[in-house]
Amino acid sequence: MIKIRTLILLTFLFSVNADDLKVITSSGVTEGYINKNVINWNDIPYAQPPINDLRWKAPRRIEQTSNLIQSKDNNFCLQRTSNLGGSSQFSDDVISGSEDCLYLDIYAPSKKSTKLFPVMFWIHGGGNTSGLKDLYDFSKLVKKHNVIVVVINYRLGPLGWFTHPAIQTLQDGIDKTSNFGTLDIISALEWVNENINSFGGDPQNITIFGESAGGHNVLSLLVSKQAKGLFHKAISMSGYTESISLQDAYKQKDQSPTSNYSTWNVVNNIVEDKLDNNDQDKYSNKELRNVLYSLSGKEFYQYYSERKTYEELPLLTNDGLVIPIIGLKEALSKKEHVNKVPTIAGSTRDEVKIWLAFSEYFVDVDYSVTGSIFNLPKVSLKDKDAFEAFNYYRSNAWKIRGVNEPLNSLAKAENSELYSYRFDWDDRRQFLIADFKQLFGAGHALEIPLLTGSSMLVGGPPISNFMYPKGISNFYTSRNMMKFWSNFAKYGEPGYSTNNIKWEPYNFDEKNFSTYIIIDKKKNLKMSSDDLTLKKLSKEIYIDKRLSEIEKCVVLYQMFTYVGNDIYDQNIKEYPGKCNRRASENFIINNASVIDYD
Repeated sequence: MIKIRTLILLTFLFSVNADDLKVITSSGVTEGYINKNVINWNDIPYAQPPINDLRWKAPRRIEQTSNLIQSKDNNFCLQRTSNLGGSSQFSDDVISGSEDCLYLDIYAPSKKSTKLFPVMFWIHGGGNTSGLKDLYDFSKLVKKHNVIVVVINYRLGPLGWFTHPAIQTLQDGIDKTSNFGTLDIISALEWVNENINSFGGDPQNITIFGESAGGHNVLSLLVSKQAKGLFHKAISMSGYTESISLQDAYKQKDQSPTSNYSTWNVVNNIVEDKLDNNDQDKYSNKELRNVLYSLSGKEFYQYYSERKTYEELPLLTNDGLVIPIIGLKEALSKKEHVNKVPTIAGSTRDEVKIWLAFSEYFVDVDYSVTGSIFNLPKVSLKDKDAFEAFNYYRSNAWKIRGVNEPLNSLAKAENSELYSYRFDWDDRRQFLIADFKQLFGAGHALEIPLLTGSSMLVGGPPISNFMYPKGISNFYTSRNMMKFWSNFAKYGEPGYSTNNIKWEPYNFDEKNFSTYIIIDKKKNLKMSSDDLTLKKLSKEIYIDKRLSEIEKCVVLYQMFTYVGNDIYDQNIKEYPGKCNRRASENFIINNASVIDYD
């Protein structure tokens, strides 16, 4: 046994030498290390720190340097501390992170190759308001399938997307954009195109992929002229198509309890605090700019920290510079705007359970028994039927608006290389504290640990042991996901599963049937189709006895205002019943208490 282990070790050591670990880049010299038989290069700056006068400007290229790049702790972008965003593991502050955050990591196979490896470029999720690269370990995907994976940080929230005359009117060229976070992602792609060859990666074979806001950003890059030619394939996982006009980002005409905080309102609050005046219109843009730049990043962020709902922050804007004026959703259907590349889009069967499971409206927690043993509550559903109904309608609406509609638009723009999936795997365990299968199901972002082969996203053991119990089901689903995703990165099509099921291209016919693959354990993995529409879902809701009348209206409101642009007024007309928008908004606010399981 000792001889065999020694042979394996020697074989590995001779596959990599010190020269392979030290790489000269346009940002300086980076020195890698080997972990899990994968070479890691961490915390490589891909642009200058967007601090001081560069705060609300396009990222700037780093001048060529021979300096050795040093690892940098806690270099994630400034954000509200959030378990879902992941930053709470690094800080107990309400606002954590740094404005100096434009860094990337690279994972590469340790074995030698005469050919360059395909490159997969990961864009993290978190609503574009939270998240960080360090949550994602793609070592298993890299090692098993011989791809290079790049993971990045990018500016978030009001530092990544900000629209105000005090900024845009006093800047020139691309700096006049509102989409600074989007430009960060594009800048990282430019860096990868320039440097990845030195890491053994192929700059002519780059696949962008991301989940949730990451999927949203993938879709936005498909229509951004700034990103043209920088990638060759795209995967949007639970993405969405929301983008708003510059006018609505700055000063919305229609205010409501749950509408976005316009930047006009926020800057007015800042002016009232700092200049003792509640009317910003009395000041010049230059004076307002000086006030905005005088605030530290954390101080500025505080004005966005007390939000009633998750949806209250203006983000991606139709600025005509980075995103077409017609908006993301419309641009996806226009041949003149689309970066035509093979594209996968998909969602999970139970997208919204991850949020419902943290809502006091749906869930009871009891520490009386389990708290003394596990320091965790006994978790149970108040109304299982209502819980499942909310999930069914909203998750299917997500699939319609975040998957089917973008793919149909891309097909209209003459892109025929399209694929769709729905993630159904939910083989979770029931335990004393909770029925994890019922509570989370095939929820939002819960496919990522199977794609990466790492449970880091859910915090690792012991919770991950119940969320992702070891066994054949977990093994084969993870294996198939890795195979599909890496095949797509290599060849532009996902190919076959381990049990020889072919992932067929997306098709949308005249009867509204759309085709997709169901990603699940081996026996359930198959091609499928459905004819879901918002109109059909609305009619189902009307006769659904699991929901009260106000709950039906709330579900409809969420279907028509979340995931994409606000289409409430156009679609509520299809509902046979009566709903009041303001009543639904107030219901959401009054029942939005979130459970803290810590």
